[in-house]
Amino acid sequence: PKLPSLNGFGMLKVYLMNVIWMLGCAVGGLLTPLYCLLTGTRDTRKFAHGIVERKCAQLLCYLLIAPVEVKGMENIPEDVCYQSPAPVIIANHDSQIDLAAVYFLFREWRWIAKSSVMFLPGVGQVMWLSGHVFIDRVNKSSGKTGARNLYIQSTASVQAGVPMFFFPQGTRRLGERLPFKDGAFKVAIENKSKIIPISLEIPLTAWNSWYPLTKAPQPIRITVHPSMDTVGKDIETLKKESSEIIYSVLPDYSKQS
Repeated sequence: PKLPSLNGFGMLKVYLMNVIWMLGCAVGGLLTPLYCLLTGTRDTRKFAHGIVERKCAQLLCYLLIAPVEVKGMENIPEDVCYQSPAPVIIANHDSQIDLAAVYFLFREWRWIAKSSVMFLPGVGQVMWLSGHVFIDRVNKSSGKTGARNLYIQSTASVQAGVPMFFFPQGTRRLGERLPFKDGAFKVAIENKSKIIPISLEIPLTAWNSWYPLTKAPQPIRITVHPSMDTVGKDIETLKKESSEIIYSVLPDYSKQS
C-alpha cells in the first residue's frame, strides 16, 4: 500500500515523543522510591505503572498525536487484575503510538520487552520498577532463546492476577496485517486464561497532521472485544479467530492505493 512517508513535522513529533517519554519516565523513576518511602510500601509497581507510565503515555497522546476514543470497556472489567488466572490481552501493532494509546484503557498489565530496553534513559528504569518482563532473544552463554524465560515469567504474572499484554505480530508495521505468532496463545492455553482481543486504529495522518497546532483530523480508536475462551482450542484456531476479530473493525489498507 502507498502509505505516507514522514514529513518534517512528523519527524519532529517522533523526536519529541521519545524525548518527552524518556524525560517524564526519568522524573517518575526518581519519584517512585520517594512515594514508597512516604507511604511505607515496597510495591513500586503501583506508582511506576499506574501513575508514571500511564500519565506519561496519556500526555504524549494529548500533546502530539490525537485524542483517544475507547469502545467496549465493559469487556475488560476493573477487577480483571485480581483474578487468577488473569487474562491475556492481545492487540494489533501498527506504530510506536500503540504503546501510549493503550494506557487509556486504565487497566493494569505487564509487557514483554527486550532486555536492551533497560538501557533507555528513564523508560527502562520505570519499566523495571513496574515489574515488566525483560527477555534476551538469545542467551549468549548457552545459545538458547529467551522463549522459556518469557513463558515462565508470563505464567507467574497471570497466576498472580496480573494480565500479560502481547502484540502477537511481534513487530510494528503501519497499514499491514502481519501474521500472529504463537507466544501469547501458548501462554493463554497453558494457564487456561481468557484472551481479550483489542483493535487499535492509528490514523495514517497521526504523525504528519499539524495537531496540536490544529484539530486532529481523526482520533485514535480503540475497540475492546469480548473475551475468548481458550479451553479446548489449539493455537492455530485461536490465532485465526482472534485475528478475524481484531481486524473486523479496522480498515484494510492493502486494498487501497
